[in-house]
Amino acid sequence: MFCKIRSFSIFGIKAIPVDVEVNTSMGLPSFTLVGLPDNAVRESRERVVSAIRSIGKVVTGFYTTVNISPADLRKESCPLDLPLAIGLMVATLEIEVPKLERLIFVGELSLDGLLKPVSGALAIAMKIDKRSDDILVIPRENESEVSVVKGVRYICAGSLKELVKILESGAMESSKISSGLCEKNPINVYEEGFPDFKDIIGMDNVKRALEIAAAGSHNFLLVGSPGSGKTTCARCFPGILPEMTDYEIQETSTIHSISYGARFGKSFEPITSRPFRQPHCSVSMISLVGGGSLMKPGETALAHNGVLFLDDIPEFNRIVLEALREPIETGFTSITRASGTVVYPSRFILGAAMNPCPCGYSMDPKRECTCIPEARKRYREKISGPVLDRIDIQVSVQPIDVYQYASNSNVETSYDIRKRVCAAREIQRVRFKGTKFSTNSEMNFVTAKESCKMSAVTEKFLVASAEKLGLVARDYHRILKVSRTIADIRNSDSVEIADLSEALRYRVF
Repeated sequence: MFCKIRSFSIFGIKAIPVDVEVNTSMGLPSFTLVGLPDNAVRESRERVVSAIRSIGKVVTGFYTTVNISPADLRKESCPLDLPLAIGLMVATLEIEVPKLERLIFVGELSLDGLLKPVSGALAIAMKIDKRSDDILVIPRENESEVSVVKGVRYICAGSLKELVKILESGAMESSKISSGLCEKNPINVYEEGFPDFKDIIGMDNVKRALEIAAAGSHNFLLVGSPGSGKTTCARCFPGILPEMTDYEIQETSTIHSISYGARFGKSFEPITSRPFRQPHCSVSMISLVGGGSLMKPGETALAHNGVLFLDDIPEFNRIVLEALREPIETGFTSITRASGTVVYPSRFILGAAMNPCPCGYSMDPKRECTCIPEARKRYREKISGPVLDRIDIQVSVQPIDVYQYASNSNVETSYDIRKRVCAAREIQRVRFKGTKFSTNSEMNFVTAKESCKMSAVTEKFLVASAEKLGLVARDYHRILKVSRTIADIRNSDSVEIADLSEALRYRVF
């Protein structure tokens, strides 16, 4: 008997519909699986047959052919265990499922028939047509992930035995409809355990620079001696970023779900706070930008809608750092292999920290630097000019004087700073409504010129400053974008000389 089961396969961050076609007939017992399956899918026969036996059903003893279409798409991972099991039982008349064409099955099976969670369930749920009568059948551990997408009809079960009982008794009556993220999580999802700026004494110039970076989504670089507080300030940075929108939560959670959603068999919870990724300086090219045989997302994609922080950036491999050019400029990471091309969204704020020299004390007023000039030059040249040009805000971090720790002066909290950041982001949201931009850092040169309203005197000051400092076109463009953000923070329609002067101070390196 022939039957066709609907399912999905993951390619990159896309869920692609596939059909598991099962045909059984009398003849010499055999099992043939075709349709470009990878090793995990090819080995599924042993898991599926054992799981079916555990519930008292028998599907062996037939001449069985299974085709997973489309035939030119390579199928990876284990979401196809469940559709294969259902297909075998239907084709051998072990079970009868009414309205089978409406059901879409994804899930991994253990040998004893338990349903295990799969990676990419959120991407699959987002692909379901809400206007249709389709019902997604998933493992119970994937329910919290699927329920993020509003309007999806689904059935969840913990084992194959439980699912068969549901299907035979009438699956349509057992289906649920996901309520979506807003109704499911009405609380402030941004209350996370980030360090607070109120715990950092002094360093007002650094806090100001990070506030501007958060308000306009600008990349930043902190340069200072060891122990000056660069990394601590950077770890406080996510606490002043605006809350994620529902769309950003779905987009970010989809990438993380595909990357390690079902790792170790645990259920995946949606990412409701902005990611803060801090890879080690020994990170490889594949780990940073993604790739490998399975073309999995790297740190640039996992930091999407959040922060990618590179501590001690000169210690990173120079070739690895050069790979950041594309995602910084375009907001996407493109990975091409023989099996195809995968594009991951990678719009993040790049944060970096470094010492000014190998010993770290060339900018310290209290300690003497022991590095020769040539060593300092080589150290700074570990970061190429094109990468450095793409960092909008570059600020020096001076060590805090001891007497400041005894000061009882009021220090702003991250919440106070975030209120100003959110107000500036709202101005940008109104400004860019109906365009492809969302923050000042994304503006092209034409949009930046139109958005930065300046008087003749102010524009003359900018041109003279750029000529004196020897700024290239990219530097000039980034000065405009940063000055526009500074003006937004003070709620001004026009860019003044003070805004440009402050923006110029952040290009000192």
